[in-house]
Amino acid sequence: MTPRTYLITASTGIGAETARQLARLGHNLFIVSRTKENVQSLVEELRDFGIETDSHTGDLSNPKVGPAAVSKCVKKFGRIDGLYNVAGISARKFGDGPLHECTEEGWRVIMETNVTSQYRMCREVLHVMLKQKPLKENGQRGVILNMASILGIHPEPTNFAAIGYASGKGAIISMTRTAAAYYAKQKIRLNVIAPALVRTPMSARASEDRAILKFIAAKQPLEGGVIPVEDAASASVFLLSDSSRSITGEVLEVDAGWNLC
Repeated sequence: MTPRTYLITASTGIGAETARQLARLGHNLFIVSRTKENVQSLVEELRDFGIETDSHTGDLSNPKVGPAAVSKCVKKFGRIDGLYNVAGISARKFGDGPLHECTEEGWRVIMETNVTSQYRMCREVLHVMLKQKPLKENGQRGVILNMASILGIHPEPTNFAAIGYASGKGAIISMTRTAAAYYAKQKIRLNVIAPALVRTPMSARASEDRAILKFIAAKQPLEGGVIPVEDAASASVFLLSDSSRSITGEVLEVDAGWNLC
């Protein structure tokens, strides 16, 4: 397969592991993240796979960062074959929580960081994909994968009651499915991945809480605990690759049985 160019908005966790797996397949990677040290570390690691890579550092909640990153990626590689929107936060420290407790700041921060940033990245990358020629291998212009969460589909009120976070993830699903319907005729695919509790830096609080771990052991019975980051990344690679070339507008729940228990 001809090396393709993937833009990933993360330098740790699921996004970073997805980048590693794509690098092993020989694809070019462009990394966007707000933490300079993490970006540089991941880019250096990816170069060891012998691929072409570049990066842009910035906070995607800033409306100037996304367009600048996309422009830099296109200048470097000439096209963008895949976008993986991973960047996001938990806004509990800003006041997210149950609906009657969620603060104005908590709601605003989660929507700007988790939802609006994905909207902007999709918008900018779609401008690029619509102008580029379809690939000979699959006849398509590109693929976009957006990060949601199992909480946007299957709520859990005891340990994960965060209305802003869940609402934002639900909005991402709706945005993606609506866009998938519109851009299918232009040969552009858009899908969503909705993981349950995966072992990442963002989930450290929950992953180190004994009570939550006991709950998760029963809630995610296939794993009997927290899902390895490699599993979520391999599912992401599937949705970004030609293995899913006939799939668009879908939500893949990587949840180890969460929605059944």
